[in-house]
Amino acid sequence: MNNSVQIVRILRMIRFEHSVFALPFALCGAFIAAKGWPPLFDLLLIIAAAVSARSGAMSYNRIRDRFHDASNPRTKDRELAKGTMSLRFAIFFTLISLLLFILFSYMLSPLCGLLSLPCIIILLGYSHLKNYTFLCHLGIGLSLAIAPAAAWLAVHKTFLGNWESPLWIGAGVLCWVSGFDILYALQDIDHDKKEGTFSLPARFGESFSLKVVTVLFVLALVAWQVGLTQSLDMRWSYAFLLVIGILLSFSVFSVHRFGIVSSSENLFRINTWVPILFIIGFVLDFFKII
Repeated sequence: MNNSVQIVRILRMIRFEHSVFALPFALCGAFIAAKGWPPLFDLLLIIAAAVSARSGAMSYNRIRDRFHDASNPRTKDRELAKGTMSLRFAIFFTLISLLLFILFSYMLSPLCGLLSLPCIIILLGYSHLKNYTFLCHLGIGLSLAIAPAAAWLAVHKTFLGNWESPLWIGAGVLCWVSGFDILYALQDIDHDKKEGTFSLPARFGESFSLKVVTVLFVLALVAWQVGLTQSLDMRWSYAFLLVIGILLSFSVFSVHRFGIVSSSENLFRINTWVPILFIIGFVLDFFKII
């Protein structure tokens, strides 16, 4: 197989562009720990660890869900479900990604290396939650929520210190990603009911799910505001959080008004901008650029 084609299929399988969701929050944790720019070597290792961890988790999720994806009209064209990528290669890619994550973590510090193992349990565990509980959306939220605190520890090297800000930022990520995942799950209500797959929309319906998403998005904004207040003098961050709030409100309104099918592409674009806007506001205030 042509190498470029294989690379494209890998990137498509793991949705590489989704790496933007957690990485900016991880960088915020690193900046807070260093009280400025962290050492370049640490910064590069944090980025490499974040990308490899997410790649391994996403490819594992595709392996785990390959039969479920094949039976779902929305996901039947995914690489493993369609058969355009071999299961053996996907397993190999997953193992290499996770081993690299462990290696990069140990290079940051022995403590980070040891903690990489429970992190992997969290990263892989959320793929199984949809078989047991409609609260499965919190699993993927937690997988990304650990990024700020993990990056803080990667730079700080010890548990001793001020954890509050990265933990609050992580709490905001937990609420935001969980709400985003619930919105996406609205696309598969009928299929999930048919297959017996657990999700909040399949269990309680669209109307209740949108109310839960609204609460989660409000909690995310509150947690981010608290976390940012503890690490910097908020000026620009207030404005950027306001824009984020408007975008999240529009995403809920769009689904309510036009339906999830018509809104799915807009949802991805909107939520791609959330971490970008967050880190722009953070950097402007943290480094007092303007």
